[in-house]
Amino acid sequence: MAVGFAQWGNDLYTGRRSYDIVGRRRVWYTISAVIVLLSAILLVKPGLNPGIEFRGGSQFVVSGVTTADQSLASDVVQEVAPEEVPRVTTVGGSALRIQTIALDEVRLAEAQQNLAEAFDVPVENVASSFVGPSWGKDVTQKAVNGLLVFLLLVTVVMTVYFRNWRMAAAALIALFHDLIITVGIYAAVGWEVTPATVIGFLTILGYSIYDTVVVFDKVRENTADVLDQTRYTYAEKANLAVNQTLVRSINTSVVALLPVSAILFIGAFLLGAGTLRDIALALFIGMAVGTFSSIFLATPAEVTLRQREPKIIAHTAKVLAARTAAAEGAPEGAPGAPAVIHVGQLRPGAHQGTAAQPKRRKSGKK
Repeated sequence: MAVGFAQWGNDLYTGRRSYDIVGRRRVWYTISAVIVLLSAILLVKPGLNPGIEFRGGSQFVVSGVTTADQSLASDVVQEVAPEEVPRVTTVGGSALRIQTIALDEVRLAEAQQNLAEAFDVPVENVASSFVGPSWGKDVTQKAVNGLLVFLLLVTVVMTVYFRNWRMAAAALIALFHDLIITVGIYAAVGWEVTPATVIGFLTILGYSIYDTVVVFDKVRENTADVLDQTRYTYAEKANLAVNQTLVRSINTSVVALLPVSAILFIGAFLLGAGTLRDIALALFIGMAVGTFSSIFLATPAEVTLRQREPKIIAHTAKVLAARTAAAEGAPEGAPGAPAVIHVGQLRPGAHQGTAAQPKRRKSGKK
């Protein structure tokens, strides 16, 4: 199995095997557009579920319980605050977390006492706290500022590094694609958005841009002399770069997703730890979506932008015209030009066949 995967990766890198990812970019655009649209709908309904850190309120944590009866906790709190529908979650196997609107000191103490009696635990086992909504607004504002600064730096650095604003634009398209889908799926799951979730959202941007830069670096290497030859178009050279980095992207994603999956499983099902669960879910979705966008969206978008340049348009037309002329001039019965061109790079020391060897002159001696 390992040998087969290694051979597959080697075939992709040398061009012996190729997937027409760039050529089928309309398919990937359609898939991405549909998923982004669905994610946008999910952001409206049901929408994100903000945690207490963002909406403010009172929170109780009942530890050492023998039964994790969420309905009991909800009924007890509603006796004190009838207008409220408490949010109750299980933390681990022996604790409950109850979140409500902001309660005054009298109702806070009463709810704390009632929870202790209902679950037959000491009052000291019922911890209460108050979180003001201003703290959540401050976190949100800083997250937005950090996102704007990050996007600005990405645009400047990629434009300078690649000497091409189109690569920066394609990378930003992939970033927004990853962010919208990740947030939309998170809204569909219904878990609370906490500061840990926001950290996860910002972290996936770095992962996404890293994978995209690796692919773009190979695209730049392959297309550096694209206008100096007439065998392959810019899109075909860029498609080779995607195929050459495909195995690396898969390996990087698998290595990154395995520990995140473990953290998500442990945090969600074993420990019930909200912080681990929230950040792990955001990372898991974002990394998976980021892998898709770096392969199927970023480079195809860059090619779409580059093919609007007059020199690239002229070069593509020249290459295709040469192929058409070669196909029309082929001997009768010979196959025409292939629909998909597999681009393979010749490297120093590569064996090019006996036909490429120098011809020996025939000796005049008999």
